[in-house]
Amino acid sequence: MTQQDGTEGSPPAPSARGDKAKTALAVVAVLGLAALAFLGVREAQRARLVPDGASPPAFQLKKHEGGSLTLSDLKGRVVMLDFWATWCPPCREEMPSLVKLAKEYESQGLIFVAASRDEGSTAPQEVDYFLQRFQPELRPYVVYADDDMARAFQVNALPTLYFLDRDGKVIDAQRGMLSEDGLRRRIERALKR
Repeated sequence: MTQQDGTEGSPPAPSARGDKAKTALAVVAVLGLAALAFLGVREAQRARLVPDGASPPAFQLKKHEGGSLTLSDLKGRVVMLDFWATWCPPCREEMPSLVKLAKEYESQGLIFVAASRDEGSTAPQEVDYFLQRFQPELRPYVVYADDDMARAFQVNALPTLYFLDRDGKVIDAQRGMLSEDGLRRRIERALKR
């Protein structure tokens, strides 16, 4: 078969194959560097969170449904403490998985605390609207985290997730959204400690 330029259909010249190989290697190298940069950023973010083994200060948190909760009330259980807000898109996206897994692992000693960072006098109304419209099953887990608590847990981006062991010490922390599989792995690891 003859192509329009009159040449037979033949493999590309060696220089063309070499150019494609160089391009492929360059793409692989760029992706590798991007992956290393991503891991470096993740590690740097983790380094700025409360370190494993630390005991956070005592706080009294106002529950959305009324009453209060202290972290010391939760000793003997593994705590999944999520800092979130109604206005935070990644928080909203991650929340169904958090609620689902909290219910799934509750019988194994996991307790979920959804610490809202919604602020101001309208925060309870904003949270209530969010619960009614988007996530009614979240209701029993919601508490309000004030600025002092956010500072103590070094929360400067949302979502930020902590796991506390049965003695109330930090055993894991993550800034940024996790997939359901990633959450499940962290929960299972926390429950085994």
